[in-house]
Amino acid sequence: MVSRWTRTKVTDVEALKAVSHPLRTRLLGLLRLDGPATASELARRVGESSGSTSYHLRQLARYGFVVEDEQQPSRRERRWRAAAALTSWQDDDFVADPAGREASDALGEIQLQHAMRNNRRWRQERRSWPAAWRRAGGASDVQVHLTAAAAKRLTQEIFDLVQRYELESADDPKAQPVGVFYQLTPGRSVLTEEEGS
Repeated sequence: MVSRWTRTKVTDVEALKAVSHPLRTRLLGLLRLDGPATASELARRVGESSGSTSYHLRQLARYGFVVEDEQQPSRRERRWRAAAALTSWQDDDFVADPAGREASDALGEIQLQHAMRNNRRWRQERRSWPAAWRRAGGASDVQVHLTAAAAKRLTQEIFDLVQRYELESADDPKAQPVGVFYQLTPGRSVLTEEEGS
């Protein structure tokens, strides 16, 4: 299993385009969440042909997002694993390039959709969870006034805090996967703009 806090930092437009494909993002996510798998195993999970998943895994491998697993159960089919637990990129690295902006926007949209699916799933299932988890889960938003330097520090501190809490819970058998989504977006809030219209 790949270490939880390793990351692939994307600075190349072609690599960002490669990983911003919805199926590739899903395959990479499954390898990160469930560990190594073959194209056929992943195909069954996502409802695609093994030829399709094999092609997309090779594209992910081409840009270093996945690698062949050290343990290959057979010679007939390759087993793949995620190269790192996280993918990171800076919008500013791509803002001047139309193709880079498009890929960055697509990947950001995939992240947002994933967060929304997690939120919907939680709302549908929350009655079946123990009260302690219902009190622990939730969502919130707040509009604050920050400098660019403070906003950058806040983003790093949120990441560090999430990592610290995961390490604290790592060996506890009661620990559960918890989706954490944060987004720092400078500018007037949509709510404020709608109120003013």
